[in-house]
Amino acid sequence: MYKIVVFSVMLLLSWMLPAVAQNKSFTLVIDAGHGGRDDGAPGAISKEKNLTLKYALAFGKLVEQECPDVKVVYTRKSDVFVELKERAAIANRVKADLFISVHINALSGGRIARGFQTYTLGKGSSGSGISTNLEVAKRENAVILLEDDYKESYQGFDPDSPESNIMFEFMQDKNMEQSVHLAKEMQKNVCAATGRQNGGAHQANLAVLRLSTMPGCLVELGFISTPDEERFLNSPEAVGLYSRGMMNAFNAYRGMYNKIVNVPYTPPVQQDEQQAKQQDEQQAKQQDETAVQTPQQQSGGKNKSGAKAVADKVPIFKVQILVASSKLKNGDAHLKGLKDYDYYQEAGYYKYTVGASANYNEIYRLRKQVLDKFPEAFIIAFRNGAKMNVNEAIREFKNNRTK
Repeated sequence: MYKIVVFSVMLLLSWMLPAVAQNKSFTLVIDAGHGGRDDGAPGAISKEKNLTLKYALAFGKLVEQECPDVKVVYTRKSDVFVELKERAAIANRVKADLFISVHINALSGGRIARGFQTYTLGKGSSGSGISTNLEVAKRENAVILLEDDYKESYQGFDPDSPESNIMFEFMQDKNMEQSVHLAKEMQKNVCAATGRQNGGAHQANLAVLRLSTMPGCLVELGFISTPDEERFLNSPEAVGLYSRGMMNAFNAYRGMYNKIVNVPYTPPVQQDEQQAKQQDEQQAKQQDETAVQTPQQQSGGKNKSGAKAVADKVPIFKVQILVASSKLKNGDAHLKGLKDYDYYQEAGYYKYTVGASANYNEIYRLRKQVLDKFPEAFIIAFRNGAKMNVNEAIREFKNNRTK
């Protein structure tokens, strides 16, 4: 497992080159799925690769027209084959703020399904109604086999492997909030604009998202295997409707996350207690609002372990439950009755957490307990009051247990 994590980190870092977007405050990468020798899903009157290109270009054109401060980068603008790793590499090289991959869904065996869906990086679910997540992941990742050097390029990549799940905890810590918010906006706005059935926002282990280092999502516009959906996707009016819906979702996303660029796989800084203290004092003087502040205790509830998190040298795990643009009052409805909670500030936002323990397993169980109220909750880690790489924290916790 360790080799898999290290390989993934090295692969991503090798693609993180200087940005080329000049005089632009935001870079959006639009990926038209499939292309060239990869037709994607076949329909009765069309191919997925042609539809994805048409919709990706139309959406990009609308962004360019209405958002002059946004640099739009396309992974392809014609019918050419682009490897999955190169699609992600394009986004990484330009240091994109957002990555959106456009696809068309399909079911085999004559099965009928309808609706617009959005996928973000995650482990997916085996629950009723979302059992197609694995099928989508396998179909979208199948293009890997068309690449000449896929065994070397995707060494260790396995959508079904439990060993890869530790990577998702890390990715969630950096990009999940933004990606999930984008997915929800896509579902709301695209369905409203097109009148399509809302197929929901889901999670899956998709290579093109896993290899990119910024928030993003993969959209499935509809089902090319369903005759009436395929006809609609090929109609002249559909292009404008989808483009407008995606544009509205993009604008809503930027309204909350503009200029916030989270790049995962940054090695945590190793420092002793004195260095950490000096760094905290310097940050306080500079009033750097983008720095992660010491978690603050909220409400009348007592959480001794929360205070202990500041002093401990070992990683302290917590469950992040929600993000707010302003500080919430005690008893706010968004907290859903919670009384014992903390918050910390990052990138101008208030991020609320529950629990604080050096035992990862305790926090893992706590996360499961709060999922009914906060389905998007995920695990984060701190050391000496500073947020740290959760993947590194988990590895350290496991190593300490074996000593």
